[in-house]
Amino acid sequence: MTTAHEAASPIDYDSWIGRSEESLDVATLAPVRAMAATLDHPTPLDVGAAIPPLWHWLYFLPRAPTSELSQDGHPHKGGFLPPIPKPSRMWAGSQVAFHAPLRIGAALRRTSTVADIKPKEGRSGSMFFVNVRHEIFCDGILAVVEDQDIVYRDAAPVAVKAAHQAAPRTAPALWSRAVLPSAPLLFRYSALTFNSHRIHYDRPYATEVEGYAGLVVHGPLLATLMLDLVRRELPDAGIRQFTFKAQKPIMDTHSFQVCGHQREPGSLALWVSDLDGAEATVGTALLE
Repeated sequence: MTTAHEAASPIDYDSWIGRSEESLDVATLAPVRAMAATLDHPTPLDVGAAIPPLWHWLYFLPRAPTSELSQDGHPHKGGFLPPIPKPSRMWAGSQVAFHAPLRIGAALRRTSTVADIKPKEGRSGSMFFVNVRHEIFCDGILAVVEDQDIVYRDAAPVAVKAAHQAAPRTAPALWSRAVLPSAPLLFRYSALTFNSHRIHYDRPYATEVEGYAGLVVHGPLLATLMLDLVRRELPDAGIRQFTFKAQKPIMDTHSFQVCGHQREPGSLALWVSDLDGAEATVGTALLE
């Protein structure tokens, strides 16, 4: 039996560093075609084709039973990830290296490891950054390595969220595309990634409980749209590495711009800007 003293004991987060788990999946065709439809790509991919970069997020989906979800829609904390006692959990960014293509129909294996846990002080108080490394193998060949940063923090008051503004970008965009974060777009992406976080589809929860101005556009969807812009503008370009970082949330209340330009040979600067021109998500893509 656990005593009250044991329950109140501080958590040894270092004991989670190095924990790993392995998952198996198959790169099935259906979610790829559904993602193509979601992003308005007219040409469907078929079995054997290479999956576009970042579409590996269509696989290894969370499968916690509905009864095991917490108030925010995430699975309860603990298990593989540490039970950090902070109510808000967000995907802060990733660095992804593409070593080989993932092909539709192939067998996939993913090894995930908790690489680091760091406490930090921020604008809204104390928070924790958890870095998880995912290594994805396609038919036994290492294809994708992703270092994912997850931030745990206290729920920021509405005033803090409203006051947080990223600086507008001064460099001009070579390419840009306006995107309307419609309800069908957010619903489809949540469904394709089995993301039940309520800030993306439950407006009363997002505005009244977490204090946002509207529904929040998924961070990985913004990252996907950034590389989708490269795919549209440079269809023959291969991407070997992509890094992105979320700086502020994008709401569904207005359209936003997905932008990019070539910073130097083989390197692209990419960003998502809100209605005021402020950078919400920034990224860098390195070409093959």
